[in-house]
Amino acid sequence: MKSISKFLAGAALLLSPIAASAADMSVPVKAPMTPVATVYDWTGFYLGINGGYGWGSQDPLAVLTNRFDRSSFNMTGGIFGGTAGAQIQKGHVVLGVEGDIDWANISGSGIMTPTIAGVAAPITLNISNKTDAVATARMRFGGAFDNLLVYGTAGAAFLHETAGGSSIAGAACGTAGVLPNCSGSIWRPGLAAGLGAEYAFAHNWTVKGEYLYIVGAGTGVSKDEINLFRAGVNMKF
Repeated sequence: MKSISKFLAGAALLLSPIAASAADMSVPVKAPMTPVATVYDWTGFYLGINGGYGWGSQDPLAVLTNRFDRSSFNMTGGIFGGTAGAQIQKGHVVLGVEGDIDWANISGSGIMTPTIAGVAAPITLNISNKTDAVATARMRFGGAFDNLLVYGTAGAAFLHETAGGSSIAGAACGTAGVLPNCSGSIWRPGLAAGLGAEYAFAHNWTVKGEYLYIVGAGTGVSKDEINLFRAGVNMKF
């Protein structure tokens, strides 16, 4: 027994420096991972829907003939349609293209006696006018602040205008040499410009609000023009 005790005591004496060294070795503790902040990326293609309200003026007689002096009626109404676009983001700058086509019911009506070089024509009309479709193809350019995009936009516009009337005095509507056509419709080209803001509320979903001013080309001093306030929802791919 005495020899066993001596052996164990000697072994303990030999192993004690090793044990002390092992105790001094610290086990590295992995630091908790810091979550990486997610920054919204506006690059991609998107499709959406939009709707809103428009107001402006239109010359209904210019839809039917070009022989009368220019005039205009005020008009108001709603719009609803679809949007498609694509854009790319570099830093805070976002550049893209966007197109849309909207059904519209922006209309007006009134009574008028047309003039030729300031002289009244021999007809008085109860006439109505309407813009029943609005299409645009525009550039978008803006600044991105994470989930918020503020942008300007400009490009081409196309207005589908209709007009119709009936004579309430003088010659009958449809009289040759006076007003041969009592109704008609045209696609009128024009220009569009505006401002807007868009907000990403999910990974690939955004909402937007924008103002657009559209003016018809070749409509003279009394312009065919529309102001639009629109809101929309887009899905990004």
